[in-house]
Amino acid sequence: MASEISNVSTSSAASASLGKLMDAKAHVAPKVMAIKPAEIQFDPAKARQNLHAAVSMLNDQMASTKQGLGFSFDESINAPVISVRNIHTGEVVRQIPTEDVLHMAHKIDELKGILFNKSV
Repeated sequence: MASEISNVSTSSAASASLGKLMDAKAHVAPKVMAIKPAEIQFDPAKARQNLHAAVSMLNDQMASTKQGLGFSFDESINAPVISVRNIHTGEVVRQIPTEDVLHMAHKIDELKGILFNKSV
């Protein structure tokens, strides 16, 4: 019974010292390190050149598989266009964005100078 009491007193002493240690660490201010902002360098001409090279590479790969899948980049709307064609007839089976959406985007692009004072 005496050994049980001494274990209890030892464990309460240990918990008391642990509590003091935690209180001491709580009062220490954490180190704050300033993070240097990243310097981003973007060359739009090079990005456009890379995009056209990627489109050309994709078209070359699709031509070798004879899948009828084509990629292009519409400069007017500044977006890629994907088309699926029938290999035998050349007919467009599906296009993303659709021909109607492209036509509307081109019309809006033509009106840009009339509707807005500056281009977007």
